[in-house]
Amino acid sequence: MSATALEKDYLPTALTTLTEEEELFRASVREFAEGEVRPLVEQMEHAGKLDANLIKQCFELGLMAIESPEEFGGAGSTIFNAILAIEELARVDASVSVFVDVHNTLVTNAFMRWANDEQKKKYMPQLAEGKVGAYALSEASSGSDAFALKTKAADKGDYWELNGQKLWITNGNEAEIFILFATIDASAGYKGITAFIVEKGFEGFSVGKKEDKLGIRASSTTELILENCKVPKENVLGEVGKGYKVSIETLNEGRIGIGAQMVGIAQGAFEAALAYTSEREQFGQSINNFQGVQFQLAEMALDIEAARLLVYNAARLKDAGKPFLKEAAMAKLYSSRVAEKVSSKAIELFGGYGYVKDYPVEKFWRDSKIGSIYEGTSNMQLQTIAKLISSGK
Repeated sequence: MSATALEKDYLPTALTTLTEEEELFRASVREFAEGEVRPLVEQMEHAGKLDANLIKQCFELGLMAIESPEEFGGAGSTIFNAILAIEELARVDASVSVFVDVHNTLVTNAFMRWANDEQKKKYMPQLAEGKVGAYALSEASSGSDAFALKTKAADKGDYWELNGQKLWITNGNEAEIFILFATIDASAGYKGITAFIVEKGFEGFSVGKKEDKLGIRASSTTELILENCKVPKENVLGEVGKGYKVSIETLNEGRIGIGAQMVGIAQGAFEAALAYTSEREQFGQSINNFQGVQFQLAEMALDIEAARLLVYNAARLKDAGKPFLKEAAMAKLYSSRVAEKVSSKAIELFGGYGYVKDYPVEKFWRDSKIGSIYEGTSNMQLQTIAKLISSGK
């Protein structure tokens, strides 16, 4: 067999190799992140909120409708492009990244997969043009045990009446359209869970307090309060009693987005450390001339590349219509570990300067910690991986 044939048939295409279109898209997002997001990072961090004009720009640039079909005002693109955007934004600011991430990989994805034609026509153009989406599953009693919901939905004939409280809802302050999960029959367990499309203006719906968080501080994480909230009958997403399927299948894709966010955080911390070690002098020379520092940078670069490969692989599988559940869990788990490890090492390389807020790496570390918690804790990812490999799937 010739070398050419061997390369063609047996050597895999590098997962980090992008098409020309993907390269251009990544470059455009990076330009936006550097030119528009970076100057606002410190201001948004201190204010604990995203800049309103920046949110508007995200819509104008099409970052909020990457996978959404063109007929609904979207780009009709791929999840791979979505994760490129999420990664590039997280490299500069994780708060903006998760804002875009949740809107695309959870909310828009759920509408594409589960909404009927009328729901798509009504809501998807709004989600593409200017209305922010949020995904409301978690409650005080239902974290990893996602279906231990207390929020109830009662059939009132002409409408559904929802009562309960949601916690830790990303985009809670900015969102106008919520995918919200409630149970119609607690005794039915997960088979009672139903997904509803809830608008911010619905009677009986309100947004509660914003959490004061360790990291991703500009991203709003809020409680939602439902007091006899009236939801039209036609606003059930999917089927009554099948909300568990909406939740599980949506979160599977969402984990790839979180993986991309973590890769971006790690990359941003690494680049900051690389630049600093080139400038910082000790003993008459730049500290990155010392082998001990070089080896640490090499380890950081290795970990980031491995995490990126896992994330890209999961996204490519999803776009190809192939099973990706195990790969998504692996990508989310490993990339969250890498983000925390790399950003922590960056702080050490900065020395005392790394521990103060005048320099960027302490923020990367604080932002990284959420990766092992939201959209499925690290233990839940391990459980998913273990079940799939033990079952031969």
